[in-house]
Amino acid sequence: MWNFENTSEAVAAIDDSGAALSYRQLADEGRALAERVGGRCLVFCLCQNDFGSLIGYTAFLNHQIVPALLPAELDAELLRSLLDSYRPRYVWAPETAGVTGGVRYAAFGYRLTETPYAEPIELFPELALLLTTSGSTGSPKFVRQSYQNIRANTDSIVEYLRLTAAERPITTLPMHYTYGLSIVNTHLDVGATLLFTRYGIAQKNFWAFCREKKATSFAGVPYTYEMLDRMRFTRMELPSLRTLTQAGGKLLPGLHEKFAWWCWETGRQFIVMYGQCEATARMAYLPWEHGMDKIGAMGIAIPGGRFELIDANGSVITKPHVNGELRYYGDNVTLGYASGAEDLLKGDERGGVLDTGDIAQFDDDGYFSIVGRKKRFVKLFGNRVNLDEAERLLKAKFPYADLACGGRDDRLVIYGTDEALLSRMHVYLSEKTGLHPSGFVVKAVKTIPKNDAGKTLYVELEKLDD
Repeated sequence: MWNFENTSEAVAAIDDSGAALSYRQLADEGRALAERVGGRCLVFCLCQNDFGSLIGYTAFLNHQIVPALLPAELDAELLRSLLDSYRPRYVWAPETAGVTGGVRYAAFGYRLTETPYAEPIELFPELALLLTTSGSTGSPKFVRQSYQNIRANTDSIVEYLRLTAAERPITTLPMHYTYGLSIVNTHLDVGATLLFTRYGIAQKNFWAFCREKKATSFAGVPYTYEMLDRMRFTRMELPSLRTLTQAGGKLLPGLHEKFAWWCWETGRQFIVMYGQCEATARMAYLPWEHGMDKIGAMGIAIPGGRFELIDANGSVITKPHVNGELRYYGDNVTLGYASGAEDLLKGDERGGVLDTGDIAQFDDDGYFSIVGRKKRFVKLFGNRVNLDEAERLLKAKFPYADLACGGRDDRLVIYGTDEALLSRMHVYLSEKTGLHPSGFVVKAVKTIPKNDAGKTLYVELEKLDD
């Protein structure tokens, strides 16, 4: 996947202790780890944003070993369930993760531990990687990615972001999350230096590390940018920062405009993107030059990709400003899903075509915007109400409220952590939609459940509703 010999003396990564790892070390450590694994097999890789995870992931991919990436803090019961479902040969995990078994190798605070599953698992020859979808960290469903998928998406992202060895991205997203992993893949590909930190953006140490190591780029999901806005990010002194990227969901138009204008005025680039784990990472991007005149858009297909909009009858939509389901074509469309070890021998089930499940439209210039999810609708008094759009309306009106929308066919539920605001939200949404207030329900919750990438876990909200 990567030829680290070409950049052997360059620094591949720096962590927040100040330690550095060269590309030569990354190659040597990876080779030593792969030798102890002994050949192609399935390995569970429990990830943190640190050198141990980086060495494990790159070693496995470069030596035809298939890693399944999971968070290091994954619940022990969920981990046991996944182990039983997939029967990996080894687990590569931090010493603190509490994984038991015979230790075959140890380095950088990580251990390669043998599992009791002695029978080898059959793997499809092109299978490279298993990743959970953004909302299914605890479920047995993985996305099956091939070597071609990762290579195609890496090449496209490097091209449209114009990445070079001079980049120093700081890790704001976890490695096991498809967006965070794509940052690792692409920057290693150009010989750049990754700045690894386990501090969060709400901590002073994160920003001290960012300034000290001269971070050049920063990535975030919508929740990240909501937090940055509350923190008055645009007043910070970050002279080395050149690029801000956003994916993982649609950003509120007001925040899109605010960050795009700030970047424009300060000589930086703000690039909105769109992707799914099922397409390896990314499918579209909004060129930074259009950041202000295409507010709310997710842009155009990445190099090598193509979009279509499909109407309810299955026909291709050719007119602008008409809603339809977004379909994507490209070499980065993944092989399919897996729910257990027996699925790892399956081949390509998608053939380079992905029905995204997102409802979108394109404008007169061919730039696409996401309207909502195909399944994120409720029907109130005979009217279809898009839950994503309802959520955006509320967040635009109450920008500092932590909230989410869910519901069923006969009601829309507004969840919020600020009980005093909920009645105002109820009235506002009824007025904006023109629907009777009895169709809306408010529910106060302690927190809006989110995964470690900051995306709302709507399944968990539904459990609260039950």
